[in-house]
Amino acid sequence: MDLPKFLIADSSELDEAIFVAHTEYPRFFLNIVNDEIHWMEEFEQEDKEELESQVTVLIEQALDFYDKEIENFE
Repeated sequence: MDLPKFLIADSSELDEAIFVAHTEYPRFFLNIVNDEIHWMEEFEQEDKEELESQVTVLIEQALDFYDKEIENFE
């Protein structure tokens, strides 16, 4: 089964938070309210260097996904 690259998630326990989940490597949750990232992977030092170059692009893609999804609800 193919999963979408991004999903929107929220929780009643975290009233002020809305998340975009990235389902591919590197998996993470992005809190779009405060831009905090929770990584679902553990990284070696050499992986962290490569991630730094990808993080900006991944965050932009996640935020674009969220904006497009919200536009579809309006």
